Amino acid sequence: MAHPDPNDTSVAALSEAPRTRLISGNLLVAGVVSFFTDVSTEMIVPVLPLFLSATLKSPVLAIGLIEGIAESTGSVLRIFAGQLSDRTGRRKPLVVVGYALSNITKPLLALAGSWGHVLAIRFVDRVGKGIRTAPRDALIADSVPPDRRGIAFGFHRAMDTAGAALGPLVAFATLAVLPENYRAVFWIAAIPGLIAITIGAIFLRDRGGRPATPADAPTPRLRALGPRFMAFTIIATLFALGNSSDAFLILRARNVGTAAAVIPLMYFTFNVVYAVLSTPAGALSDRIGRRTVLAIGYAIFALVYVGFGLIAGARAPWAVLALFIVYGAYYALTDGVQKAFVADLVPAHLRATAMGTFSMATGIALLPASLVAGALWDRVSPAAPFFYGAALAGASLLLLLGGRGILRTTAAQPGSEESYR
Repeated sequence: MAHPDPNDTSVAALSEAPRTRLISGNLLVAGVVSFFTDVSTEMIVPVLPLFLSATLKSPVLAIGLIEGIAESTGSVLRIFAGQLSDRTGRRKPLVVVGYALSNITKPLLALAGSWGHVLAIRFVDRVGKGIRTAPRDALIADSVPPDRRGIAFGFHRAMDTAGAALGPLVAFATLAVLPENYRAVFWIAAIPGLIAITIGAIFLRDRGGRPATPADAPTPRLRALGPRFMAFTIIATLFALGNSSDAFLILRARNVGTAAAVIPLMYFTFNVVYAVLSTPAGALSDRIGRRTVLAIGYAIFALVYVGFGLIAGARAPWAVLALFIVYGAYYALTDGVQKAFVADLVPAHLRATAMGTFSMATGIALLPASLVAGALWDRVSPAAPFFYGAALAGASLLLLLGGRGILRTTAAQPGSEESYR
């Protein structure tokens, strides 16, 4: 029996590859790099809103501005990074540079003296994410058979989120020893970040044999990505307009009486659920279709946001914990699955461009989403941002369910290498 050439990236070769190779090579390395990066990142995420509000005395609107600008500006770079990756046929250099830029800036938060400093640091951090995201996602899609794309992205999200679960736990331990010393958390977060950079630079590999778009070829236009991709991007962007920064969930937890030191533990629980369910959710999307799994995720999000809006009373902290647990299920059902869906909807040679375009569109929406959430919090009530988000999630769900015709095909898209549900 002939053995497949390990350098062959054709669909046939990928499909004939041993199933155990799904979690080896680039997928495993990308997962480990994401694991350590998210240990670093998620040490900071549940602490930063508390640092801004309690230590730097920043208004909630400023927190929304920081998160919105950081995420949206970084997102703009994703389409350009994706196009550059497709044109050169190289993924690794952009991935490594992006991870390096994000991880070397995080400890600077320990030196911040105003919310303006935090804005600048978060901006550079997210620029790094903008540079790496599309090429990394394209590299993952390049490295697995099409019929296992959902589980591959689910595995990557599981590794990513396992780090995200450990991060808040380390933050909690730090704050238990050094109460409200948020700057110590930022310094310690530099260690896993350095490990991530080192592993990515040494072990990550570009897939050999993938032809690059000719250097003199025109930059692909959005319409080349196809109507199905554009329809899904519009729906996901509408959803993102109501999906403000998770910083508001943390502020809401504090607002209803949850102790500051306990919030990282709740965030840890959320990430454990997210990590445990990500791979099964990806596998489920391979079997029953991406659109169905995404619809379930959108519905869960809407219910969770309604819950955060209604929460009150002496037992509110316990309700917050329950909502964070269910929120982890929403992330597992949507985050990796929508990336697999994007890969399904476009030709292989435009994969990184599509990943970047999708991430840019949904990421830019975070700026108005967070600004609106901050304004609603300050001027209406702390519950208002969550009712707003639930309403847009409901509208997006209806469009997703009603878009079966445009989002479904009975034949493979040219270059997409598969039919999809």
